[in-house]
Amino acid sequence: MKHCPTCGNTVRYRIPPGDQRERAVCSECGQIHYQNPRIIAGCVVEHAGLLLLCRRAIEPRRGYWTHPAGFMELGETLQHAAARETREEALAEVQIGSMLTVTNVLHTGQVHIHFRGTLAEPVFGCGTESLDVKLFEESRIPWDEIAFQSVEFSLRRFLEDRRLGRESLHFLDIP
Repeated sequence: MKHCPTCGNTVRYRIPPGDQRERAVCSECGQIHYQNPRIIAGCVVEHAGLLLLCRRAIEPRRGYWTHPAGFMELGETLQHAAARETREEALAEVQIGSMLTVTNVLHTGQVHIHFRGTLAEPVFGCGTESLDVKLFEESRIPWDEIAFQSVEFSLRRFLEDRRLGRESLHFLDIP
């Protein structure tokens, strides 16, 4: 941030009184601008033992596979965000289940929160952000073409939990 969104003047990075972190502080109006992590909500979607994956039509990682996920919007819950992203990316209605993973992606300032989800029926298609959408058997998941480390982590934890008959919550930090 170089300019204050409030008044347009230059910001300087300094530690405000009573704070412990360097912040963008307006040199004119004194407004402190906090920059906080952005939340990504998504879900590993299952139907009849198969997993729903979307081939990305957008950058970053265009052409790689992911499960439905995206930025949470103001005014929605994590679960609503995960369900909305599934509708947008896979044209599918999903029942959101338990929380599966929380991944802190420190270098991008994001927190990825993924749930377990199920399709009532195998009705899906390509939304504007997807080149292809398919149901995969575990043995056919294109592991070398998974878009993001957080997605691979969630998929592997989901499959491990399913094999063990549990629903654990898993955490990962990506520097």
